[in-house]
Order: sequence, then structure tokens, then C-alpha cells
Amino acid sequence: MTLARSLLLFVLAAVAEIGGAWLVWQGVRESRGVLWVLGGVLALGAYGFVATFQPDAHFGRVLAAYGGIFVAGSLLWGVVMDGFRPDRWDLLGVAVCLLGVAVIMYAPRG
Repeated sequence: MTLARSLLLFVLAAVAEIGGAWLVWQGVRESRGVLWVLGGVLALGAYGFVATFQPDAHFGRVLAAYGGIFVAGSLLWGVVMDGFRPDRWDLLGVAVCLLGVAVIMYAPRG
């Protein structure tokens, strides 16, 4: 259950952070307006809280592992929201990052 909870929290953090950054991008770069930016700022603030609920008590470990989730989530967001098509190097990079997440966050420790 702890693993499932941790993974769910990583997904929620990614949606909040990547979604928030995307909303700010849309508001500023795509001239969609201040409400988009405000929504993005609120989502980015929510991201900051979600990470605190991770079962592991070590800030550095949680944020380091989350970095790999962020990389994978960012590419996936681009595919879904912007029609981005990752190439094989993008996919290899994501695989390396997710392997890093598994090692950093879920390796057995004694």
C-alpha cells in the first residue's frame, strides 16, 4: 500500500506542477490571460504541498526521485496537450529517469 500511495502522490505532484507551469505558459506565451496564469500559480502552490505527504521522510530523496517523474510527466503532457511526438532518445531518457526513481525511492534499505 505504501508503494501505491507513493506513486499516486508522485502522479498528483506531476499533474499539479506540470499543469501549473503549462497554465502559466498558456497565459503568458499564448496570451490567454491572467486567469490562466492565476490558475497556474495555484496549481504550482498545490504541488508544493503534495510532496510533503510522501511516506519517505527525506526531502532530498523525495525531490530527487520526483525529478524523474517530472521528466516522464512533462513528455507525456506534451504528447497529450500539445501534440508533441517524442523520439527514441526522449524515450530512452525517460526510461533512464524512471529507473533512477525506482533506485532512489524504492530500493531496499537496511
